[in-house]
Amino acid sequence: MATHRFRTVVFDLDGTLADTAPDLTAALNHAMRELGREPIPAEDVRHMVGHGARALLRKGLAATGEVSEALVEQGFPLFIAYYEEHIADHSHPFEGVEETLDALVANGVTIAICTNKLEGLTHRFLKAMGWESRFAAVVGGDTLDVRKPDPAPLFAAIERSGGEGPAVFVGDSITDTDTAKAAGLPCVALSFGFHDRPPEELGADRLINHWNELIPALISL
Repeated sequence: MATHRFRTVVFDLDGTLADTAPDLTAALNHAMRELGREPIPAEDVRHMVGHGARALLRKGLAATGEVSEALVEQGFPLFIAYYEEHIADHSHPFEGVEETLDALVANGVTIAICTNKLEGLTHRFLKAMGWESRFAAVVGGDTLDVRKPDPAPLFAAIERSGGEGPAVFVGDSITDTDTAKAAGLPCVALSFGFHDRPPEELGADRLINHWNELIPALISL
């Protein structure tokens, strides 16, 4: 593999490293049912993910009727309890993820995660995927007092992973591209992840259609 200038690559999780929509949808719809709401199709949920569980609940409630913070707080423990038990029933890594991560690490690149998923749930998911030792650092949505698109979690992921050399962020949503911009870092976005607008409008420095395009995209930056 040709070398590139980045020594640290930080990844979003949901919709970037793995397709987690099936299990997020199941957890959301469990909460919706308990709150007396109609279920939400998985394809719609894909466009709601990215800001954390409460934001997902808020969007789900808004899509099915009245929304209030009281309902969000009522639904939150229902969502979390179900998701903890079914976090990886149907989720799976995107094609090419394993090979690309292996290639990066083999070339001395440090890899880390910066996600708005709660840190405890993130570690639970990584263990289910057999990834508990893959990443040098994991920063979740509750690791700090702020979350993406604030750049602080991204800076923390870089620092906690060793902070070596130039860094780049890889994600799939406007939350991720806005985070990278706020941090003053380049961003690669996936066209097939979870986003609420056409991928071309995310404002990423590079847009890729498959994981096997990531390393060439890094080389081109």
